Amino acid sequence: MARTSRQTLAPPSATSLRRLYGHSKPPPSAASAFRKAAAVLLLAAAVALPCAVLYRAVVSNTPPPVQVASDRQQWDPPLAPVMVPEAEEGSHRDPISADDPDSEYLKLEQVLQEASMDNKTIILTTLNAAWSSPGSVIDLFIDSFRHGVRTSSLLKHLVIIAFDWKAYKRCTEVHTYCYALVTDNVDFSQEKRFLTAGYLEMMWKRLDFLRLVLEKGYSFIFSDADIMWFRNPFPYFYPDGDFQVACDHYVGNSTDLRNIANGGFNYVKSNNQSIEFYKYWYSSRLRYPGYHDQDVLNFIKHDPYIMDIGLTIKFLSTTYFGGICEPSKDLNEVCTMHANCCIGLQSKLHDLRIIMEDWRDYMSMPLSLKTFGAFSWRVPQNCSLSLLNQ
Repeated sequence: MARTSRQTLAPPSATSLRRLYGHSKPPPSAASAFRKAAAVLLLAAAVALPCAVLYRAVVSNTPPPVQVASDRQQWDPPLAPVMVPEAEEGSHRDPISADDPDSEYLKLEQVLQEASMDNKTIILTTLNAAWSSPGSVIDLFIDSFRHGVRTSSLLKHLVIIAFDWKAYKRCTEVHTYCYALVTDNVDFSQEKRFLTAGYLEMMWKRLDFLRLVLEKGYSFIFSDADIMWFRNPFPYFYPDGDFQVACDHYVGNSTDLRNIANGGFNYVKSNNQSIEFYKYWYSSRLRYPGYHDQDVLNFIKHDPYIMDIGLTIKFLSTTYFGGICEPSKDLNEVCTMHANCCIGLQSKLHDLRIIMEDWRDYMSMPLSLKTFGAFSWRVPQNCSLSLLNQ
């Protein structure tokens, strides 16, 4: 039997491959498939990368959406009110720190806004512990509003500025609007005798505070707390006066600079002229060391600079705005009565109580007797003009 010879097989031809796979192309090799997959991935990356960069830029510059609360959404509760801390007995520590001026100015703005009249006018007085004890000056001051003619409604526009924590705490017990004007390392709580260093410092601090109120856009009546209010004073002010001030002595003309001004009662309109005037008045303390604000006012009222800034000064007649220095003679016309020309708290309190008794007696009189005008003040008694000249 013949052996089959071993023959070498020839590689398949293209024709034979076409027969095997029909007319389709031969399957791609692995390397070719990898190259094509890589090309697809590179194309996808080339398209996706710019899109991602563009999206990121748009998102980063878009403000966050406004969250609109539904009726069912629960709002955060308001902040708890600030409580005035108690101080140890005999301590002079102020409960409200002056370390954060911005916070204090916000508190001041809030109390001024709440007490303000529609035309941004307020009534201001100052208080320290010596004048704040029960039955003392502040109680008489508030009581006069309640017994005056068309004055009780003005109490809702009164802001009491407390120089120390005791006065502030007492204020919150008797009145709605109180503000603590504290000074680090300075004790304003005790009685400040006339023209002592403590008295002068307190008066100048008060004046600088009033400048701040004007800069905040508020006009004001400033009244010492030892002034009794018996009639609404607004109808008795001049329409064209920027700075209107009461007098220890009135010569009969509202523009005469010989009038002796009393800084304890004034009506000031907030404008550029009055703000500049208060800055000038405060800075003038350096020219007149040892003098209080009222003396310096009577010095600088003659300065040409007052005319240069365009300030209109009006002096208020003692017919309406009187005091122990020069009492209002007609109780049918009096608006305020000041315990000026009086040294010492006890002397003030004695004569202020007499003034309030006189007013109550006058108000209880029949109209016919009031019209007759026979009633007059029984002061001064403990207050004495002669003591001022000693």
